[in-house]
Amino acid sequence: MLCELCRRFHALGWASGTGGGISIREGERVWVAPSGVHKELVAEEDLFAIDLDGALVVPPRDPALRPSACTPLFLHAYRLREAGAVIHSHGKSAMLATLLGGDALRISRLEMIKGLAGHGYRDEVVVPILENTDREEELADTLEAAIRAHPRTHAVLVRAHGVYVWGRDWRQAKAHAEVYDYLFDVYVRMRELGVSR
Repeated sequence: MLCELCRRFHALGWASGTGGGISIREGERVWVAPSGVHKELVAEEDLFAIDLDGALVVPPRDPALRPSACTPLFLHAYRLREAGAVIHSHGKSAMLATLLGGDALRISRLEMIKGLAGHGYRDEVVVPILENTDREEELADTLEAAIRAHPRTHAVLVRAHGVYVWGRDWRQAKAHAEVYDYLFDVYVRMRELGVSR
């Protein structure tokens, strides 16, 4: 399923070039797409399996491949939220939403909010925004702190970069990613129109 999701997210513009990433947990193993590979071309033999401490369990067929640079960040969501899948998107709506200022995106009273586990129409969705760094793994500590500080969120934004989204399994992570993408798009559009909710 991981390879199929890579193709779908590439088609949505969330993993252009070799950007973005995805991982799926299977018991005590986490399957991770490789770094630097076009996501629409990822095949099963390209995948890594690691344990929850990041140690390699199953290598890909090609020894030149490296695990996603997102791997240390994925592991925080697995350990802190007992996630079953984590997605890193470079979607335009997520990136643009981070450029509108503030240390968090806040939005409420939109029907699509119901698509986020534990949220209802009137709930305020708060998605923390981290400052970007030169290297992905340098975000690990601030992402961990943001996850701990925002126990209701299923996502963390990274300014001028993208978003990390998780769920209890790949289906919920996919649904959360789609809902957040919708909310980010609406948020940007509302700001353009001068509308608040």
